[in-house]
Amino acid sequence: MGCGSGRIGELALEAGSSHYVGIDFSEPMIELARARLQRFHDRTQLILGDFLACPLEGEFDVVLALGLFDYLPDPRPFTKRIFELTAPRGCLVGSFPAWSPLKGPIRKIRYEVIGDCPIFNYSRRGLEALMRDSGFARIDIRAPGKSGFLLLAHKR
Repeated sequence: MGCGSGRIGELALEAGSSHYVGIDFSEPMIELARARLQRFHDRTQLILGDFLACPLEGEFDVVLALGLFDYLPDPRPFTKRIFELTAPRGCLVGSFPAWSPLKGPIRKIRYEVIGDCPIFNYSRRGLEALMRDSGFARIDIRAPGKSGFLLLAHKR
């Protein structure tokens, strides 16, 4: 979800994913993804629409949400819908920004003051609660740097 230009989808397909469904509300991003993933056309479906409202069929083994949660004032409807769409034993792979004394003020100025785009930060404890409240059973959170988390949440 929030597939953007299709960069992550390209990596997943190159690594052997049998099928990739990308959804984004931005038409320019879907067009970029379409161009980037053209060589995988038989294994790709791109959808222009709102993830919360768009009808999606089937269940997904892996749901990727990378670079999306930065911009969501209320992530709960998204994580609950992700849980509903995740196949049994499937998982969510997500990235979540954390407040960093070094990068935090710069991101705040760049996105909110200059770009008029609110951004949101997460804590390990908040992510654990969010994922449990959404129904995920096993949650693995890593902090590869000081400015964010990578999360793997499993559905039983």
